[in-house]
Amino acid sequence: MERNPIQTVANDVINNPPTSLQDLSTKQSVLKCHRLMSATHIAGKFMYHVIGSEESPYSVKVRSYFRFKGLEHQWLERSQASELYTQHAKLPLIPLVVTPDEVGMQDSTPIIEKMEAAVPDPTVYPDDPVARFMSDLLEEFGDEWGNKWMFHMRWWKEIDAVAVSRRFAERSGGDIEATASAIRERMVPRVWFVGGNKVTAPQIAQSLEDALGHLEPHLKSRTYLMGERPAMADFGLWGQIYNAGRDPTAGAMVDKNPNVRAWVERMLNPEVRGDFESWEVLAPTLVPLIKDQVANLFLPWTVANSVAIENGDDDFTLELKGNTWTQKPQKYHARSLGVIRQKYQAVASNAALNEILDATACRQYLA
Repeated sequence: MERNPIQTVANDVINNPPTSLQDLSTKQSVLKCHRLMSATHIAGKFMYHVIGSEESPYSVKVRSYFRFKGLEHQWLERSQASELYTQHAKLPLIPLVVTPDEVGMQDSTPIIEKMEAAVPDPTVYPDDPVARFMSDLLEEFGDEWGNKWMFHMRWWKEIDAVAVSRRFAERSGGDIEATASAIRERMVPRVWFVGGNKVTAPQIAQSLEDALGHLEPHLKSRTYLMGERPAMADFGLWGQIYNAGRDPTAGAMVDKNPNVRAWVERMLNPEVRGDFESWEVLAPTLVPLIKDQVANLFLPWTVANSVAIENGDDDFTLELKGNTWTQKPQKYHARSLGVIRQKYQAVASNAALNEILDATACRQYLA
């Protein structure tokens, strides 16, 4: 990464201390000027602080994005940034991004969207309007349905819960086994947050296996989901699959798909290797994923979840791919559905997009 002028000037001040008041005034003026012009850090104080956790799919999603954009930032685990987090977080959630203007941003998708508006190049939005919307839809699918894969499978089986809780405990210090046990007691009952239960457990595992099976041939001939540079779809799906892939059961499933595993590794430090592909080129291997996972599972589920919340129901049940799905409503997802519907309405006049959404059976849930 090219050295930023502000860092150069800051280092000059440190390495060559002013020898007079005039010299001090000059150096201070130059430094102030570069501070206003630059989007980086001063002698170790980074422009952006990205506060999160390696175990959080949404945190690593944002970190991957910042790396792709080449934005100077400091990655801090939540435990390393208690004061900064308390000062800027409005909700008890990660990731939290603190800007150089001391503004806190939360929620991974809005963070990325705000940063895209501020720093548009290199873009994560395909020029092809059909490809762009389908990328946004896949990002939404990854964030909202893919989280079931990661969270449920992380805590459902003992082998995973033990491995993950120990990994968590090792970072906290102290008695690892006691801490790990306490973590399991807290986290295992929370699988219901993502709809995990005895009825849905095999369906969640099958969904991950099927999704990986669709992604494997799609990634055989391209570097990223939408071509030779990462798109919103990559960041949304990757955060979940990356974290799931670090755990025993889901990790073994990911390892059976070498093209997916290679993509997971690339997305740790994504880069531009070429252009986005047109939807016509992407469709043959991406449409099967959208039909099977987005149209048959995610969209009917998120609509049913939204209706349950609107009706004040304690739980809801529906049929997904011939299987009974039942769970307690998830409140956040109703808002998320509203956002993707708004994005569709903005491009609803696009005949080519509507043809694809009808062919994949998605439009009925978005209109």
